[in-house]
Amino acid sequence: MASMDGGFVDCHCHITACEFAEDLEDVIKRTREAGVKTLISVTEEPSEFERVIQLFKSYPDLVAPCFGIHPVQGCGSHDQRSVKIQDLEPALPLFQKYRDDIVAVGEIGLDYTPWYAPTSQEREEQLTVFTKQLQISKDLDLPVNIHSRSAAKVTIATLKEQGKLSVAMEGVQAGYFFSFPPAVCRNDQKSKLIKQIPLEHICLETDSPALGPEKHVRNEPKNISLVCEYIAHVKGITPQMVIHATTDNALRLFPKIKRLE
Repeated sequence: MASMDGGFVDCHCHITACEFAEDLEDVIKRTREAGVKTLISVTEEPSEFERVIQLFKSYPDLVAPCFGIHPVQGCGSHDQRSVKIQDLEPALPLFQKYRDDIVAVGEIGLDYTPWYAPTSQEREEQLTVFTKQLQISKDLDLPVNIHSRSAAKVTIATLKEQGKLSVAMEGVQAGYFFSFPPAVCRNDQKSKLIKQIPLEHICLETDSPALGPEKHVRNEPKNISLVCEYIAHVKGITPQMVIHATTDNALRLFPKIKRLE
């Protein structure tokens, strides 16, 4: 683990997003220069699966690929809709084909926002897709990266039912890791939450290209240093302490990233 010490782990980013297509090499260069050692790169649609594997092969010491079908499909377009079981079907063989390469199943979950899932049929179909992917994560012995919006109770109940909460609880007394993106730097309300949560329960993420330090400006993994500095400031500790603890937490949560060292 020594080689990871002093470097950031971005626990949740979308490096396959179309917003990075034009200048990905420059983004990767800036990411490395910022001291980021690992990008846990989630996917949302089957079309991204092969792309994230390509990036893993191009940057094997940096990109840690995840496969997942998001509850909202068409992200980044004007045709967003609730996920259907047909969206998952073409992805199923790929989970098996690349089982040795992926470090987690995600981004998966439930989004019961009324304009995405106005009917019980859509909510039930989301739940079916979510449950099937939780089963895949159990079969592959992988952690999950969860999206939950307007669906907290059902999401938690489903995780308990599928026996997946134990993954997040591993090595953490109270049971959860909380990760914060650069957007927290412009939201003082979050500082109270950061003060309350012990460092042993915190991870860093960027959710790039979304949730950056400036609204409507593309976020990048390099901005993870801003989250680190903000947490250090709020807690009255050094940024190095934040890096060390959050990297250790990420290694416990995503044990397969140790191979990237």
